[in-house]
Amino acid sequence: MNSLLRIPYAFAGLVTEGLVRVVPAGTSKFRRGLSARRGIIDRYSRWASTSRDPARPLVWFHAPSVGEGLQALPIIELLRARRPEVQIVYTYYSPSAEQFARSVKADFSDFLPFDTVAHAAAIVSAIRPDLLVFSKLDIWPALTERAAAAGVSIGVISATLPESSHRRGLVARALLGDAYRAIDRVGAIDTRDAERLREQGVRAERISVTGDTRYDQVWARAQRPPSALVDSLRSSRPTLVAGSTWPTDEEHLLPAWMRIREKIPDGRLVIAPHETSDAHLKSIEEWARANGLVLARLDATNATQADLILIDRYGILGDLYALADVAYVGGGFQAAGLHSVLEPAAFGAPVLFGARNEKSRDAARLIDEGGGAMIKGVIDLSIRLGDWLGSTAARDSAGAFARSVVEKGRGAAERSYDLVTTLLLRREQAQR
Repeated sequence: MNSLLRIPYAFAGLVTEGLVRVVPAGTSKFRRGLSARRGIIDRYSRWASTSRDPARPLVWFHAPSVGEGLQALPIIELLRARRPEVQIVYTYYSPSAEQFARSVKADFSDFLPFDTVAHAAAIVSAIRPDLLVFSKLDIWPALTERAAAAGVSIGVISATLPESSHRRGLVARALLGDAYRAIDRVGAIDTRDAERLREQGVRAERISVTGDTRYDQVWARAQRPPSALVDSLRSSRPTLVAGSTWPTDEEHLLPAWMRIREKIPDGRLVIAPHETSDAHLKSIEEWARANGLVLARLDATNATQADLILIDRYGILGDLYALADVAYVGGGFQAAGLHSVLEPAAFGAPVLFGARNEKSRDAARLIDEGGGAMIKGVIDLSIRLGDWLGSTAARDSAGAFARSVVEKGRGAAERSYDLVTTLLLRREQAQR
C-alpha cells in the first residue's frame, strides 16, 4: 500500500471499528453490517481452534455480495465434488449476502472484518489458508498484504474492471497497486478486463481470460428439476416474471401491464421487488386492488389463480424465472444498475430491461443476439410485451436466442477451477 495512504486508510479502519462498538443493532443494511461484526475475530478464532484441520488444505473464497457469490459458487461446488479433503471458508461483505452464504457448502462462513492490518493479521493467522480467492473485483489491500506476507497464494476468478470503475482513479490505484501486484493468478472475464487489470498492476504473465462463471451457474440452475414451489405455481396463462424491480421500474411496468391486460386478458404477472419492505409491498397491493386485479402473496392458497403474484421473500427469484414466458429485469431506470439478465435467459425467456444498462455486457449480448430488448417507457414496454406475450412463435424465437447466449458463455467454471487447483497444487508442493 502506498506509504502516504497508510495513515488515512488505518484511520478509516479505526473509525469503522468504533462504529461497530457504538451503533445500536437495527434492520437497516448499515446497522446490520456493523452489529454483525461485533466479536467477529473471536468467531474466526473459535472455528479455527475447534474445526481447522492443519492436515487439510484450506481455500478461502471472498465474495462481497450475492452476485459475486454466485460467481464463486460453481468453483466451490467443483471443489466439494472433486477435492473433498479441502476445507472451505467463505466470507462476504454486504448484509444482503448473509442468507445466501448459509446455502454455500463452506466449512465456515461469516462477514469479512473491516480491512485493517490488525484484523487481517488475526484472521490469516487463525484460519491459516493455503489460498485466498477473490470473486470478481473486491480486492482489499490490508488483507492481501497480510495474506501474501504469510505465504498464502492469491487468485481472482471472474475478474472484471469496468472502464468507468472508480478503482481506476489515481487514489485508488495508489491504494490498491501493491495488492494487485501481489496476486498470483487472475482469471479475467474478457480481454478488455485483462488489459485494464494489467494497467492496475497485475503482472501480465499472471493474467488469463477464463470467462464469467455466472453463465455456468445460471445454466446449471436451469437444468435442475423444478422445485415444489415452482411446480405449484405453473399455469398455462401467458406469464411475465418481473424480477428485482425498483419503484422506478414499476412506474413503467405497472401501467404497461394494464395495457397488456386489455389485449391479453388472461395474462399473469409475477413480481419480485428488489426491496420487500411493508410499504413497498402494500403500494403494489393497493395498485392491484385499484385496477381490479386479483393479487396473492406467495404462500396464499389462491396464488395459482391470481392475476398478480407478489413475491415477498428473498432467495427464490432465480428459480421463479422458470415460470416466465417473458421476463422483465429491474434496475435499468436508476444508477444502481441492472440486475442479472442471465437468470431468465438460461430458462429460455426473452428479457426486457430499462435504458440504463450500459454497464451490463450481458444485456448488450442479449440485444445483439435478439434474446433481449431495451425499453425506454410505458409505450415501448407495452409494444414489446404485446409482441412477445401475444405471439408464441415470436416469443419462442427470442427465448431460444436468449438461451443460446447463456449456452455459448459456458466453460468458465472449469477454467476457473483449473486456476484455483493449479495455485493450490503449487502451494502444496512448496510446503513439501
